[in-house]
Amino acid sequence: MQVHFAAERPTDTDVLAFIVQKSAWDGFALPLDNPAAARETAKLARFEGNSGQSFLFFSQEGGRTMRIILVAVADGDAADYIRAGGEILAKVQTCGAKTIAVHAANLDAKAAAEVAYGAVLRNWRMDKYRTKLPETAKPTITDITLFGAPVGAEAAWQTHSAIANGVALTKELVSEPANVIYPESFVERCRHLAELGVEITVLDDQDMAKLGMGALLGVAQGSVRPARLIAMRWDGTGGAQEKPVVFVGKGVTFDTGGISIKPAAGMEDMKWDMGGAGAVAGTMKALAGRKAKAHVVGICGLVENMPDGNAQRPGDVVTTMAGQTVEVINTDAEGRLVLCDALHWAQETYNPDTIIDLATLTGAIIISLGKEHAGLFSNSDELSDQLIAAGKASGDKLWRMPVGPAYDKLIDSPIADIKNVGPRDAGSITAAQFLLRFIKDGVKWAHLDIAGTVWGDKDGPTWAKGATGYGVKLLDRFVADNYEQ
Repeated sequence: MQVHFAAERPTDTDVLAFIVQKSAWDGFALPLDNPAAARETAKLARFEGNSGQSFLFFSQEGGRTMRIILVAVADGDAADYIRAGGEILAKVQTCGAKTIAVHAANLDAKAAAEVAYGAVLRNWRMDKYRTKLPETAKPTITDITLFGAPVGAEAAWQTHSAIANGVALTKELVSEPANVIYPESFVERCRHLAELGVEITVLDDQDMAKLGMGALLGVAQGSVRPARLIAMRWDGTGGAQEKPVVFVGKGVTFDTGGISIKPAAGMEDMKWDMGGAGAVAGTMKALAGRKAKAHVVGICGLVENMPDGNAQRPGDVVTTMAGQTVEVINTDAEGRLVLCDALHWAQETYNPDTIIDLATLTGAIIISLGKEHAGLFSNSDELSDQLIAAGKASGDKLWRMPVGPAYDKLIDSPIADIKNVGPRDAGSITAAQFLLRFIKDGVKWAHLDIAGTVWGDKDGPTWAKGATGYGVKLLDRFVADNYEQ
């Protein structure tokens, strides 16, 4: 879908949309042939301009029947304008219309760009494998034009466009089936980032074996798909920011649970157990696409967890790159084994002051927080506050959870330095506590458990049912707020 900005309303538009604030609705002058009839129609539908309300109706405009959409937003709320754009698109995406014109004369430049952003985010769908999709169910919108927007809207859109492209990459990676996206093909899907100026480094399984990544490779040893680690480096500071901020993503491209195999029902969902890695890749595309003035490295540890005759067994002991030994109690607690080696390698290679990992790590976080927030665990109040602020601003919300020495005893092993699971209690916390043992002194660290937020069982404001793209907007905003001053 193409986004345009124009001074006047296109004469051939199929859909006309208006966005109004509650405080302005009563006096809002609808530029329609019969505004009084439109208001009466809206009144009958109980549209009162309350935030979140929307209404679609038909009207004769210029001698032709058009779809008219009214969407109400809160005053000055960026997230509301993004949702409004998504709502407009969702109402007409498959209706047969091709073009949308959004009246933007009552919006500031930032709000107009946000409306376009929401529409583009909501327009993404995974239809490539649907060969018998009825014509009436196929998306038809090709263009959206915001007309009458003030100067600066198109420039603001360019930044949002880059972020939307990053979100699209994340949704693509998370949505693809596991026979299409596996460690090697994940790497290939990221190669095009080099065209944007991203420096790409790839470690194969032999490289990782030489480095001593026994935990990560132990997860991968039951699969015919060899493990990979990809590092994507973007430096938009010209060397001024010596130490990069580092993002690390869990990339289990399919998780059967290994020998501790998962129940069959719902196992197909485990294609998105690489949601953390998908978010990191999308973030790197967003940052490079908008030429962020920051030095950032994104790292993805990529494995497939399968139960063949060579698979890791419960009770095995592996040695991590950091030299710590891990007793593997449950092979379905594999994400932390991947991350601990990736985190250590990241610190050894890039010497960051700040490192943030993202992972669909535990089902327990869904029990705790549902699907509204991702869990945030950190050794730094400052970093936590920065991430929570970025979450509120971007709509990718976070809720802080505890870590601390009191939880260490729950993952002490009787035969190794640590075991990969604790008791049923505090499941998300002990997973985070495991990772904290691999963070060097003085490094600010945050772990984001995004198991409940990467996939939507129903349509959301900026996604169709399926991959949400969670994490890209959050990390991009975190970088913009704290590294591009």
